[in-house]
Amino acid sequence: MIRVMLIDDEEDALDLLEILLGNIGNVEVVGRYLNPIQAVEAISQARVDAVFLDNQMPGMIGMETARKIRQMMPQMQIVFTTAYAEYAVEAFEIQSTDYLLKPLTVDRLQNAVARIKQTLSDSVFRTGMNVNIAPIVQCLGGFHILLPNADNKVLSWITKKEKELCAFLIHHDGKPASTASIIESLWPEYDLYKAKTYLYTCLSYLRRTLAENNVPISIHKADQGFVAVSEDELKVDVSEFEQLLSDTISEKETDIRLYDKINSIYKGEYMEACDYRWASPRQAEIKTAYIRALRNGYAHFRSQGNMALAENSLQRLLTLAPDSEMDGRELIKLYLESGNRNEALRICLQLEKDVRFHLGPSWKKRRCG
Repeated sequence: MIRVMLIDDEEDALDLLEILLGNIGNVEVVGRYLNPIQAVEAISQARVDAVFLDNQMPGMIGMETARKIRQMMPQMQIVFTTAYAEYAVEAFEIQSTDYLLKPLTVDRLQNAVARIKQTLSDSVFRTGMNVNIAPIVQCLGGFHILLPNADNKVLSWITKKEKELCAFLIHHDGKPASTASIIESLWPEYDLYKAKTYLYTCLSYLRRTLAENNVPISIHKADQGFVAVSEDELKVDVSEFEQLLSDTISEKETDIRLYDKINSIYKGEYMEACDYRWASPRQAEIKTAYIRALRNGYAHFRSQGNMALAENSLQRLLTLAPDSEMDGRELIKLYLESGNRNEALRICLQLEKDVRFHLGPSWKKRRCG
């Protein structure tokens, strides 16, 4: 049984959605809210697997509401129900599970519910349990360690360099990082003696932080450097993500379950916004592989007539590479084929803007045909 919360500023819309979900079966509506602010306050107190959310509401728009929910509960499944197609890209940027256009149909709702079930069954978390038996290292969208048995609490650091040192050691995937490489990456502007002092101070902080928070990661000296070793199986999101990308790229056809799994793991670029220069090469490699996997997915879904996922693939591609004329033109073509000229024009204008921005003043303005 999936437990869902409904948020819409129209009572009739809530009634219709609840009736349709009831017809699907195995769905329990645990809350209905006309006011999104009240819904955000209530969601932390309720056992909820998914939220069905209208995007246009007074007081707090759906995107803002979704971001607040995502901040409170990173694994919450969010399905937008809206009359406006133009917010789809932003919805997928915040990792929404689905985006349903009104008027709603039972078939589309069934697909959304099926996707929620699949995501929940594959997920490490089950919303409402909020208990990890092992730490989870998140490298996509930043760098965080979710603490075991602590309601998904994120590990706090004593200093920024302590955090970067941990990220650097995790970055090496269980292989030793030499003292010289650590110093060159974290303290390049300091003389060797001072840099070593900072290194050993941060190592002391890091070991204490991990031990005090019961994170089963040990830092050992090895091969003229240091290595992070997990006493238990350590789940690192980027390792799983890279393996899934490899599997997807190597396959001639894109499996829908694999496609959904990849997109559910992706929370942003590798070590995003951390300003770690040493992470840039791997960040670029992962982004390139993800773009390739999405293009494979688009080609496969389009050939199979699954236009919803073909569109989804292109929307995600343009989020990663907003100035990609090739992907933008494919999405424009897709919208024109479906008769959605307004969305085609919007993508055309946005693509023109992004291309002009990236190429600079030397670029001669071209109009979409």
